[in-house]
Amino acid sequence: MADGRKLVIMVTHGPDDPEMATIPFVMGGAAASADVEVVMGFQGEGVLLVKSGVAETVTAPEFKPLADLLKTIREFGGTFLVCSPCIKSRGIAEAELVEGAQVVTAGRFVAEIVSATNALVY
Repeated sequence: MADGRKLVIMVTHGPDDPEMATIPFVMGGAAASADVEVVMGFQGEGVLLVKSGVAETVTAPEFKPLADLLKTIREFGGTFLVCSPCIKSRGIAEAELVEGAQVVTAGRFVAEIVSATNALVY
């Protein structure tokens, strides 16, 4: 991004809590559309949201569908980082993740967070 602003959003809620799963995508979409670099990190139950086909099943009252928000963030160049141990413990293969999702370890999350202007955790 032109002005160096970067927001890291860590997502830990999954499809069983649609509102808390959707809000980080709302924030990410708003930031990305405001020319802020967005990095979304998925840990714990949050990794389920970037399994192919799952976002299409998550909707929360009064919010855009999660699948639409995910698409918007991707279109604005957002990055999706997914916790390696978290997908392994849930039996999710890297090939099952949405397009562009990168499987990473804790070191990458730390590097992104310490280089960010701000970070949010949901």
